[in-house]
Amino acid sequence: MSVTDPIADMLTRIRNATIAGHDTVIVPASRTKLSIAKILKEENFVKDYEVTRGGPHRGIRILLSYPKRGQSALTGLRRVSRPGLRVYVHRREIPRVYGGLGIAILSTPQGLMTGQQAWKKNLGGEVLAYVW
Repeated sequence: MSVTDPIADMLTRIRNATIAGHDTVIVPASRTKLSIAKILKEENFVKDYEVTRGGPHRGIRILLSYPKRGQSALTGLRRVSRPGLRVYVHRREIPRVYGGLGIAILSTPQGLMTGQQAWKKNLGGEVLAYVW
């Protein structure tokens, strides 16, 4: 099945799995999605992730985190830049998500990173998503 916006599809699958209370979610693999999963793990929004080989296609199995009984570490995910409207920011314009409680995921010339990491490295880029 062809998807117009694979990153939005990944975020929606994660959002739906947390609402349903699932322990894991599987998304089709790509380098960008692996980088997003790595950032989510580093920021403790998910427990872990692994690349699976099920059939002809690779997938990413994401283990969701529920630190408090029945309450997900992920409260929300929002896709910012999309195929129809790209959103780019300079270093001084990097948004703070919920006053620093959330993160902005940016695509920079040095790869995907959080807004705070991009700010420290004096980089701007495309704002892919907000996570809180």
